[in-house]
Amino acid sequence: MKLPSSLLLVFALAGNQLLGGCAAQRPGAPVSASTAGTSAPDEILSTTDRLTWGVSLSDFDRVHRSGLAAYRDQQLHPSGPAIKFASVQAQIDAMTISQRPMVQIVQEMEQVRKNADAVVDNDAKKAAQQEYQQEMNRLARESASRHVLRALYSQHQVLEQMTWFWVNHFSVHQSKSNLRAMVGDYEERALRTHALGKFRDLLGAVARHPAMLRYLDNEQNASGRINENYARELMELHTLGVDGGYTQRDVQELARVLTGVGVNLNPANPQIRKELQDFYVRDGVFEFNPNRHDFGDKNLLGAPIRAKGLAELDEALDRLARHPSTARFISRKLATYWLSDDPPADLVNRMAKEFQGSDGDIARTLEVLFVSPEFAGSEKRKFKDPVHYVVSAVRLAYDDKPVLNVAPVLNWLNRMGEPMYGRQTPDGYPLSGKAWESPGQMATRFEIAKAIGSGNAGLFRSDGPQPQQRAAFPQLANALYYRVIEKKLSAATRTALDQAESPQEWNTFLLSSPELMSR
Repeated sequence: MKLPSSLLLVFALAGNQLLGGCAAQRPGAPVSASTAGTSAPDEILSTTDRLTWGVSLSDFDRVHRSGLAAYRDQQLHPSGPAIKFASVQAQIDAMTISQRPMVQIVQEMEQVRKNADAVVDNDAKKAAQQEYQQEMNRLARESASRHVLRALYSQHQVLEQMTWFWVNHFSVHQSKSNLRAMVGDYEERALRTHALGKFRDLLGAVARHPAMLRYLDNEQNASGRINENYARELMELHTLGVDGGYTQRDVQELARVLTGVGVNLNPANPQIRKELQDFYVRDGVFEFNPNRHDFGDKNLLGAPIRAKGLAELDEALDRLARHPSTARFISRKLATYWLSDDPPADLVNRMAKEFQGSDGDIARTLEVLFVSPEFAGSEKRKFKDPVHYVVSAVRLAYDDKPVLNVAPVLNWLNRMGEPMYGRQTPDGYPLSGKAWESPGQMATRFEIAKAIGSGNAGLFRSDGPQPQQRAAFPQLANALYYRVIEKKLSAATRTALDQAESPQEWNTFLLSSPELMSR
């Protein structure tokens, strides 16, 4: 397939983010009775496209039936079954990470590792170690696959987007140590459970999860051998922000608070000094070991913290979660994710005020954003990062035809530099659209659009003990397209579509358009 000059123009427009205005309807094109004299379908399309991982015909119809206000409320306060398809839920239920608790998985894998390391014969040792690594990789793929399936087919789309947001905000890198056996539980219990709840509860769940403690080396943090890694990122990246008003002394004091907070993979508890036994805490593989804790008094952010073991961490997290700098930092980051790369300061201030007034209620903070005039007037201002682009393209193309195999999706995310749990540094992937606009990125997106648009992506072919294959061709020229999407396309995009020589090319050109590169 040769890329026509008109589509090159479309790419140029997308690369420069000239995505803001909605094109007028093509002269002479018929106006459907459902859209004549009203902007409601446009508003429904715009809002649904942003509150979901990408609009689909079924979601558009669902919002049209319920109304935007009711849909927003349902999304901010989700209840009832999430996954639309029993076949998809069956895929998730069959996963090891769904059937066995993390503690069991982690301890079993630790024993497998020890057994492999103990093998004397070099060839046998190498084979055993390779088998261990393969199983760890499989567990991580399960976690990523579950995340993608939920993004595609959950009816709780805001919850799924916020789960991704927090996975990125509280980022860990799966390749460190044995985190591949932990990331599924980390996402499920620490992040998704609290994704629309109180920020303080979310922060506490992260601080007690072995994935975060191991990733940022806090299990090495002990009295007399202070490790500041987690303390620094807890302030700079997770709560106050780099300009949040803390000092290096505050980092040191918080690191002292965090001494003894770590991970214990052994089934047995350690020997604790008699006078400290009442301070010992064990929850699965999380451990607070008072033998390693600095019991001296601390001073954090200008106020004292008295020695009381693990309770010191709760006091510190209370202080960080309720600090005005945290309200501003989290609110601005939420607005950057949902709205634009440079959100209006007045809107961020209103969100921060609600965040503080509601004791860090994430859903209420988001509601301020979602009902704001700034949000209503911000259509197509946000260039999609790779996850948004791929998931939205599959949702639009296949809608109610659930895929059998998400491996192509995971491979596309790897190619575009945004694999699940793959950010090596703790700052998470950039939320700015400009970070994803390179010529190489755009060329890869065109190849992905071609794979999806042609129906040859492998999404409906699964391997394994019982291989399956299902015929499925993307239905992009559907009622949603003709009712709403078509009249919002630019002249350059329409010209490209008119040059398509087959339905496959037409699908590819539509999925490559700047209108579908933005939200």
